[in-house]
Amino acid sequence: MENIILQRGQSLRVEHVVAAVVTNNSNGVLVSLRSPHVHQGGMWEFPGGKVESGEKSRQALDRELEEELGIVPVTARPKICLLHDYPDKSVMLDVWHVDTFSGQPHGREGQEIKWVNPDELINLKFPAANVPVINSIRLPPFYLITPDPGEDSTRFLTILERALKAGIRMVQLRARNSTNRQYMDIARRAQDLCRGYEAIMLLNTEPELVAELDADGVHLNSKRLMAMSRRPVSEDRWLSASCHNHRELTQAMLLGVDFVVISPVLATTSHPFASLLGWKGFKALCDQASIPAYALGGMAPRHMTTAWCSGAQGIAAISAFWDLSTLERDIRDCVDGGPDIQAPS
Repeated sequence: MENIILQRGQSLRVEHVVAAVVTNNSNGVLVSLRSPHVHQGGMWEFPGGKVESGEKSRQALDRELEEELGIVPVTARPKICLLHDYPDKSVMLDVWHVDTFSGQPHGREGQEIKWVNPDELINLKFPAANVPVINSIRLPPFYLITPDPGEDSTRFLTILERALKAGIRMVQLRARNSTNRQYMDIARRAQDLCRGYEAIMLLNTEPELVAELDADGVHLNSKRLMAMSRRPVSEDRWLSASCHNHRELTQAMLLGVDFVVISPVLATTSHPFASLLGWKGFKALCDQASIPAYALGGMAPRHMTTAWCSGAQGIAAISAFWDLSTLERDIRDCVDGGPDIQAPS
């Protein structure tokens, strides 16, 4: 199915394509090798194909996986949807996560297939449109933003480790009230903890400290974001940014950030008078992003399915992940055997 949509002020013919991130119990991701005779031939891809006229996305996904791999999804959910312009065509890539399926995957069209660890995906040659998809696969659904460590750094690190034990795999370290020396000290100790659990840690501070601390990356608040004229860290480190409107999102895209945090979605006690996006406003910004986006503001694990259906990578939170006694169970319920979603095309 082809659609006419407005992109950057121009009317473009866009080909709607579904793709599947199929995973197994060993955290492997299934990829297949494109035939050398097709568009972007000889590159690896995520299985899928064109959405036919009259089909919904989920219907096309089920059909393509059965035709290509001989499997039928049991549970599937939206993962990321993005628009990419190639020199010869434009593609709307509608990506779904399939974590349970029936059948034994095999290349029914003679294509080579293999299971790959998520971090190994960056070593394979994919079409350019798949870069945000690969980032989405490597990023977890839950994103913990820490409160200020305060004077009791031991207690802070104890709670952080509890969250890591529960399953948190990405942390943003905020310490607004710390001196530079205090921030450096707590960052090193928090980073050691995160690496022990194979979790990503991003600094919410001046980007120059990332290299000095050998951190995984940096998060730009909206003020830093709007002051930047180029990407402040190398491509091998994560770069994220806070976005509250279209202007900030556009700036983030120009800088080449790897993912964004969009807020405020719902009401919070810390910002009771903030102008809220709601899920409709979040989705509108998320649809423009074409990169992974986390929902922030009033989030709790119970919002995950709504977030996924609104185009989110996942949810970001402070108190809901810092104070929640049931965090381990809630993460397990979301990640293991996630919901089966019949979303419209």
